Amino acid sequence: MDLLNTLVDKGLRRELPTREEALAVLATSDDELLDVVTAAGKVRRRWFGRRVKLNYLVNLKSGLCPEDCSYCSQRLGSKAEILKYTWLKPEEASQAAAAGVAGGAKRVCLVASGRGPTDRDVDRVGKTIEAIKEQNEGIEVCACLGLLSDGQAERLKDAGADAYNHNLNTSEATYGQITKTHTYADRVDTVQKAHAAGLSACSGLIAGMGESDEDLVDVVYSLRALDPDSVPVNFLIPFEGTPLAKEWNLTPQRCLRILAMVRFVCPDVEVRLAGGREVHLRSMQPLALHLVNSIFLGDYLTSEGQAGQADLDMIADAGFEVEGAGTTTLPTHRADAAAAPAAAGGCGSHGGGASLCGPSDAAGSAEAAGCGSACGGCSGHAEPAAASRARVEPGEVRSDLVSVRRRGAGTDIAPNA
Repeated sequence: MDLLNTLVDKGLRRELPTREEALAVLATSDDELLDVVTAAGKVRRRWFGRRVKLNYLVNLKSGLCPEDCSYCSQRLGSKAEILKYTWLKPEEASQAAAAGVAGGAKRVCLVASGRGPTDRDVDRVGKTIEAIKEQNEGIEVCACLGLLSDGQAERLKDAGADAYNHNLNTSEATYGQITKTHTYADRVDTVQKAHAAGLSACSGLIAGMGESDEDLVDVVYSLRALDPDSVPVNFLIPFEGTPLAKEWNLTPQRCLRILAMVRFVCPDVEVRLAGGREVHLRSMQPLALHLVNSIFLGDYLTSEGQAGQADLDMIADAGFEVEGAGTTTLPTHRADAAAAPAAAGGCGSHGGGASLCGPSDAAGSAEAAGCGSACGGCSGHAEPAAASRARVEPGEVRSDLVSVRRRGAGTDIAPNA
């Protein structure tokens, strides 16, 4: 297939595909799916071998968020029956993180619901980062606290944070249909603040919210222009009690095509399989490992994930290996650039130069940053029931697929990792 050969060649050179090529990946047929996975897998192996990085979420503060993000179970007015609690103490968060580290997690993602942190919150998170790093030598810590004010990214960096997550979620053109309490430009500003402070930027998307192929390509091109080190790809879980409760639009094949498109557009970036993988990929999860080089381990923010041991077994059975703490995740050219002072504006700040930036008409204004209330997606993960094996018709409500989290941080029940 000429398209796939072209995309592989471009991916090996870190060259940006055209928008038409990216859209063509999403338009491929199910008969061509394995060819698409094979092609994108060549790009993935070129830059990341057969390593899989494990990440672990700790929800520092759950629910009661004043923002109105339609996809989120923690949103203003949400009727989802999720855990709600205020800030965990540093020692509680460190204990929760230890479960993920014991399971092989290399990065701990500290997430708090809300529009953004106060200066007091930043101090609180700083103490939590210190507690986690005291107990776990070499662990990476990513903060995900919402929109940042001036100086807060620098304070998190000084406190020991390695990265900051804030997702773009969807295209700029459709962002106002998903959230009205803040703007797409607000999100971009936070990612740029993280870059400027020397934090590793983590920013991704949520698929399955009713967006078009063009929207998906737009947001991924905008992400490439922002140049994050990590791009989490979430698949919406439509929680009962949220406005998107009936948006069951994804199939396993559709999810794989989306992941392949992201890999072709962001060939040398950590592409992370995040919220919704168990629900939407189901038995095809191992195929996704040929496209992504990073996953979340165990449970998520407001819903339960696949058992941690099942994740480890899946990785081994598929012929991949868990990335060790002593291994640098990013390819040398990106890792070296990340160690240097970040360039203003993010784009090209990892040594890619202009060739890593999409054309201005393709990437839009590149003014987007990520969902602060969900490092890896407010939609979370859910362990699928047997009924989830059946194909879901668009608009059909399948609340049986969503297993709301009742264990781990904020509970008296041990976490699943």
